[in-house]
Amino acid sequence: MDYVLSLFYPLFAAYYTKMQARDFKNIIFDLGGVIINLDEQKTIRAFAQLSSLPEDTIEKSILQFKEYHLFEKGLIPPDQFRNALRDKFQIEASDDEIDQCMNAMLLDIPVQRIKLIKSLNQQAIFLLSNTNQIHYTRFNQIFTATTGEESLNDCFKKAYYSHLVKMRKPDREIYECILRENDLQATETLFLDDNLTNLEGAQSIGISTFHVKHPSQLFQLFQ
Repeated sequence: MDYVLSLFYPLFAAYYTKMQARDFKNIIFDLGGVIINLDEQKTIRAFAQLSSLPEDTIEKSILQFKEYHLFEKGLIPPDQFRNALRDKFQIEASDDEIDQCMNAMLLDIPVQRIKLIKSLNQQAIFLLSNTNQIHYTRFNQIFTATTGEESLNDCFKKAYYSHLVKMRKPDREIYECILRENDLQATETLFLDDNLTNLEGAQSIGISTFHVKHPSQLFQLFQ
């Protein structure tokens, strides 16, 4: 009997979450892997081709690259970050070449997802993203090319970007900042992210969370 119930539990859980999602007063969306499609391997591959280093070496280097996190917090400028990349990967590359590698992971923003976000007009909608100045410029270009609108920010009550607020997920301070600045209650707030570590950070201060394993789940949640 337990085995049979285990087969049907994901369906019950999805149904319950779908019915409850619109009951939250506040929804906080992640950006990458939730609103914009990502393929991080494309960036790794692009740097590997530029540097002639193996892809697995590039991947490990990026994960241990302290300047990347500093750049995401806006604590170093783009030029310093690019120079750090040149040293790390032993490359002689122009700013444009480095930016193209960085932005290779950024794919498309489906119009249907933007329409879904705009349909949630009974709730306060926020955006929270670990990002950087190079990506920020590019994903707004993608958004404008897709929708004809000026900025992704206009889809939300307020957008929080790590490089602008000098904080990043999963640190508690960035979630506390959103609640404090907008007078939100954690118990009335739902956070959607594709990264479990980021969700745990939000959960630590009482925010409800949903793990987005594929962006199509958004339509099930808010159907």
